[in-house]
Amino acid sequence: MEKLKERWGLKTNWDVTAVLIVFAINGSFSAWVAKPVTHFLGLSPETMSPWVYYPLRILLVFPIYQLTLPIVGWLFGQFKFFWNFEKKFLSRLGLGFLFKK
Repeated sequence: MEKLKERWGLKTNWDVTAVLIVFAINGSFSAWVAKPVTHFLGLSPETMSPWVYYPLRILLVFPIYQLTLPIVGWLFGQFKFFWNFEKKFLSRLGLGFLFKK
């Protein structure tokens, strides 16, 4: 716990626990949200090859995960941590310009 607190700049064990819970919940949540989105887009393993469908679904889960992470983090009182996490992560992907003023 102490290493994670230091690495992530968190103060309490609850903060570390909340961050880990948010990561776990958001992973499942984003996969759950992707299902109706793929259905809305008319994508399904019945209408296309599973070799195409599942990679597309995984590609769809990624932005949903990024969008919902700060929201789920906010529910656990960790919005600031996850907002900074998102900015850092997207900057590493070359999308840092999205947050520049």
